[in-house]
Amino acid sequence: MTAAPDSKLATLWCPSPNREARVGDRMPDMLILHYTGMESSDAALDWLTRDEAKVSAHYLVDEEGRIAQIVGEQERAWHAGQSQWAGEIDLNSCSIGIEIHNPGHDFDYPDFTETQMQAVEALCLDILGRHPIPPHRVLAHSDIAPGRKRDPGEKFDWERLARAGIGLWVEPADIAGDEGLGTGDEGASVAELQKALLEYGYGVEVTTTYGRGLEQVVEAFQRHFRPALVSGRADLSTRETLARLLSAMRGMPVA
Repeated sequence: MTAAPDSKLATLWCPSPNREARVGDRMPDMLILHYTGMESSDAALDWLTRDEAKVSAHYLVDEEGRIAQIVGEQERAWHAGQSQWAGEIDLNSCSIGIEIHNPGHDFDYPDFTETQMQAVEALCLDILGRHPIPPHRVLAHSDIAPGRKRDPGEKFDWERLARAGIGLWVEPADIAGDEGLGTGDEGASVAELQKALLEYGYGVEVTTTYGRGLEQVVEAFQRHFRPALVSGRADLSTRETLARLLSAMRGMPVA
């Protein structure tokens, strides 16, 4: 158990009982960002540190930008839940989780505050300074659990973080108003979309059929990388943005 915060930015050390050793001594190579989905940050901190909650994260950033550490970075926090990315399902063992206070979609989904975003940016950079986490493995909870989770959502400023060197971002392609691919469509174009999403890391099965599961993955992709329109339909803008993202990822140096 960590005796003090790993990050000098944390002003509160509030250990959660909901933690354990990382499976196989796996060191973190993924950073997952969440929103709390609760009406107050105090309630979120209370819940994340209750034994009966069976949930935790490494850090909590409140709306004023204050940072609490809840689980030591060398330990496995319980934040990812049922999820998958790039073929892995035990994402708690390979990730660091940050909860960012925001009531979320069920409570009018307010904007993230500037002070809060400054703190998130600083904390992410601090974590990345200790752990070799590739940009394409800085992800949203919705990326790893499409359909089950929507956080931190389309209002979260991923572009800002990328400008600071956190995560991978490309300029989204313009929305042209085309109908695109959607539920019920079949064929080679659907398979190409599925293969592209799978290559980036999303948990997609290549079936050539556009079902509800694929729609949920496309929604997750849009929330993160094309937030101007979250429709679940793979229009030209979505597919071109995905192509740009894959090109950027492929061009990155291998660690």
